[in-house]
Amino acid sequence: MIKRIGILTSGGDCPGLNAVIRAVVKCVNRKGWELYGIPFGTDGFLDVARGKCNPQDLLLREHGYNIPGILRGLDILQFLSGTILGSVSKGNFNQPDIAKEILYAYELMRLDALIAIGGDGSLEILHNLAQLGNWNFIAIPKTIDNDVPFTEYAVGFDSAVDTVTRAIYDLTFTAASHERVMIVQVMGRDAGHLGLNSGIAGGADVILIPELVPQLSEAIVEGCCTKIAELTKTGRRFAVVVIAEGVKNERGEKEKNIADRLGELMTLKAQELCQTKSGIFCNLSSIETRVTVLGHLQRSGTPSANDRIMGTAFGIKAVKLIEQGIYSQLVIWRYGEVDHISLEEVMPIVREAHKNNQCAAPVQPDCFMVKTAQELGIYLGNVE
Repeated sequence: MIKRIGILTSGGDCPGLNAVIRAVVKCVNRKGWELYGIPFGTDGFLDVARGKCNPQDLLLREHGYNIPGILRGLDILQFLSGTILGSVSKGNFNQPDIAKEILYAYELMRLDALIAIGGDGSLEILHNLAQLGNWNFIAIPKTIDNDVPFTEYAVGFDSAVDTVTRAIYDLTFTAASHERVMIVQVMGRDAGHLGLNSGIAGGADVILIPELVPQLSEAIVEGCCTKIAELTKTGRRFAVVVIAEGVKNERGEKEKNIADRLGELMTLKAQELCQTKSGIFCNLSSIETRVTVLGHLQRSGTPSANDRIMGTAFGIKAVKLIEQGIYSQLVIWRYGEVDHISLEEVMPIVREAHKNNQCAAPVQPDCFMVKTAQELGIYLGNVE
């Protein structure tokens, strides 16, 4: 029996999404099934419901010009960043009329199942829709924040770590050349996985993430200055600081460019320490800070080999689950291989976290990576 499968990407883009799509296309076509690429997340469903898009125009084939990336037999899809299907990171899904149109489009397309690639926010929305419409639903995690519970890695995280690590490496040389403190702001609204991993890999001297440093207290700023002052005793006249965007300012408020505020506070504290404590702190009296906000560069670049491999494995696993009739599952990476877990276990944790404005899978203060950073002498804040 020919199955009609839908696939979409939702939320912020990241490297590796096209590797997932490519794997699903190949796997589905080998089975003789039909795969429909829903453009721009659930917005594609709205276009179908409103007659702006013919479902047959969304059919994806392994060979043909209707799937970007294939030209004269050259398959480059797995090497491309972003998503060929497009994505949306916001939607009016709480409006009953919008949800009704999406559910209608799903029925109009006569889909037997839907594969959705998204982060924890997107997956909560799509899972709610799947329950309303009684969809056969499979979720694949993707996020450079790596904050989807139950999976060790999400698609896009490894590539983002590589991108940030390269940036830290490059900035280290200009920091050394001018004897400056380079402050690098990375993404991580509530999760510090990206900052912690890339900071370790890039050789940062200070790493500040929201799980360990909720806000820039006076003690934290002094700790940063103390760490840099200690480096001067070894002959170092520069430093690299990594801070996640989720760290709040000294008033407990979020700032768009928190790295700028950290630089200002460190400059003031360095002058104060020189006046009151003297000694090595006077080496900081003329401290120069420079800020680099990496922004959406972290979402770009060629997908890493790990993201291509894992994304491919995720896509194939999703198709196999559909073939076996196992639905309402989150495909995960655990113990070095692909696995799956029921969304009925995952979603209560995600919903509770969102309700409390918390991260669903935060960095644990006693985790291996935190201990690794501590053993390297990286300043992480007041962490025991």
